[in-house]
Order: sequence, then structure tokens, then C-alpha cells
Amino acid sequence: MTVDVEDYFQVSAFENQISREDWDRLPCRVERNVERILGMFSDKGVKATFFTLGWIAERYPGVVRQIVEAGHELASHGWSHVRATEQDRDELYADVTRTKSFLEDLSGAPILGYRAASYSIGERNLWALEVLEEAGYRYSSSIFPIRHDLYGMPEAPRFAFHPNPASEFLEIPVTTVELGEKKLPCGGGGWFRLFPYALSRWAMRRVNAHDAQSCVFYFHPWEIDPDQPRQKGLAAKTRFRHYLNLNRMERRLDSLLDDFRWGRMDDVFLGRMPGPDLS
Repeated sequence: MTVDVEDYFQVSAFENQISREDWDRLPCRVERNVERILGMFSDKGVKATFFTLGWIAERYPGVVRQIVEAGHELASHGWSHVRATEQDRDELYADVTRTKSFLEDLSGAPILGYRAASYSIGERNLWALEVLEEAGYRYSSSIFPIRHDLYGMPEAPRFAFHPNPASEFLEIPVTTVELGEKKLPCGGGGWFRLFPYALSRWAMRRVNAHDAQSCVFYFHPWEIDPDQPRQKGLAAKTRFRHYLNLNRMERRLDSLLDDFRWGRMDDVFLGRMPGPDLS
């Protein structure tokens, strides 16, 4: 179970409407939303991994401390949600080392994992995985093995793999279910809000049973916040993707937490817990 800790105004889809210079002037809702998520996880006995922006951690250190004190894994989402496709090697290295160092100093916990903004590691910039290893990360969850208009690497492996066979560094893709020759997303995001919950449950159970693999699920704090400020001037597709079924998300998450057993990424994939029968 993973949470990408960013606020509603930081999503890539809004970058043409909201500039980074305006972020500090906008009402931030991430604190209350993360607190609600932590409460949900506590009620269900769930431990998770929180991929957290350095920008958020710097302004809301209490959020980071709450995550770690509750026994969850703290991981890096980069500093300010810049896509890896927009960074060269030096820029990416500076970004991920800055974030890693800051989160470790703030929390006192080791930062082992990284997730690129908008799953922006793929065929064109696989060198980014080498940069992450050089920066001291143990794993990444930055590749989505699907075809999508904004991201994706459909030819990538569906499950955790070593990009360099000589290294222990892992890439852990978000989960897809295979139907015939097609790979369909079933690991969260807009798809989880679009389709009936029963379909997501079926797909993840199939991955557990048919593939004997753990699932990687993700969502954002803003997805449980239907009262967030609405942005004007959005394209119809962007508006549909971002706001669809926000009012149903918390109920669906509640069902998801009941129907599967969930763990932290480092526990499930780095060898401290048995992995195959976990979701």
C-alpha cells in the first residue's frame, strides 16, 4: 500500500494552470488529509509506504513525524514534483539526494525508496534508475507498464525486477492485470475511481492467485478530499480524470483495506516479510 504525499495543486495535470511560484499562496489541505489516511490505516491495522515530496516535508514536518511514528515507511517523491523526463542526470541526482537527505534528517529514518513524479521513468530515461542507485536508494517504484498518453512503458516487466542483474537495486512497477495479450492497470489512480470497486478487487485477487505476486496500490491524499478547491479553465479530460468519483474514494479504500492484507514496500519487497501472499 502506497500513498503519494502531494497536494491537489501539485499534480502534473495542473502545471499549466498553477505555477510553482503560487504554491505557497494556495490553501494547503495535505495535513488534514494525511491525518485521515493515518486514522484509516490505524483502524485497519495497515502499514504503508508514503512517497513524500520534500516541499511538503519542509513546510509540514509534523506530517512526516506522524507518518514515521505510526510505523509507516517514509520514502521520496522528489522535492517539488518535477517529472524525471524534464531533468538531466545532474538535475535528477541533485533532486533525489536533496530530498533523501532532508527526509532522513527530519525523520531519523532511512530513505530507501523513490517514486518519480507522474511515473516519469520509462524507455527514454532508464538511466534514471542508475542515478537513484548512485544516490543510495534501494528501490524505485516509478515505472507503469502500460500504454498511456502521459506516461508508461508497456514493454516493462509487470513485477519487481533488477534493472541491472549485477545489482540488488529493484524497480517495483505499479500492478497491472494481464488479460490475453493486454496489460490493464489495477493498482490505483484514476482507474480505481473510474471502474466499480468489484472490478479492482477481482483484478488484484487474480494477480495474487494467478501470478502469485503481491500488488502495488497507490493513491493521493487529495483523492479522499471531494471538497478541495476546484480549478477553472481545465480541459475536459483533465477535469474528468482529477475530479471523478472523489466522493466515493474513501468508501472504496475502506473496502480495499478490509479485502486484502497490506504492508510497507520495504517489508514486502526487501525481504523482511514473506511476499507472495501479500497484497
